Amino acid sequence: MKKVHPSAAAALAGIVRDGQLLAVGGFGLCGIPEALIDALRDSGAKDLTVVSNNAGVDGFGLGRLLVTRQIKKMISSYVGENKEFERQYLAGELELEFTPQGTLAERLRAGGAGIPAFFTRTGVGTLVAEGKEQRVFDGKQYVMERALVPDVSLGKAWKADESGNLIFRRTARNFNPAVIMAGKISIVEVEEIVPTGTFDPDAVHLPGIYVSRLVLNAKPEKRIEKRTTRTKEAI
Repeated sequence: MKKVHPSAAAALAGIVRDGQLLAVGGFGLCGIPEALIDALRDSGAKDLTVVSNNAGVDGFGLGRLLVTRQIKKMISSYVGENKEFERQYLAGELELEFTPQGTLAERLRAGGAGIPAFFTRTGVGTLVAEGKEQRVFDGKQYVMERALVPDVSLGKAWKADESGNLIFRRTARNFNPAVIMAGKISIVEVEEIVPTGTFDPDAVHLPGIYVSRLVLNAKPEKRIEKRTTRTKEAI
């Protein structure tokens, strides 16, 4: 089966629909599938539940889907960089399921591994545990977390071969392997595609069995987050 598609829009064609559960890789602005997010916006799919560590920033990444009101619910661990997200949430226009960062990673990993649920101490005694099954093991309280199995996962890698074997670059690996493994259908955006057999097998970070479709984005924008705490005049 040919995995390489000519564009992000072609890679999403026939796959994305209203009301789906999607997972999107990245951490902040690092390692996000920029072209696939833009193509998802242009698809017009709405009422989406999106699993991602964060919700991008205003006007970029998942922030673009917030502007177009295509996201109904976010499952995230951190959402502090997006004013539009804050506005929609406080106005009751957007649902939010806060999940501790390590728990979110494990929920995705468990989904990819075929594990339906697991117990963790993280969140016990907090809002995170409300409404969830809890059990005691060895005298300690644990809360049960369900695995995440997205209908579609959108990921970002550095390089791929035509069979979908992936190599990530440094911290851009972040949530991407878990997101890609968890998806029923996983579409991956890469900066370079090489013939199958080019990679040393030991260099492959994620095998192509997890990848349904590939799209080339040779020159992503790769924004850099810069936090300003005070102006130069104040220093």
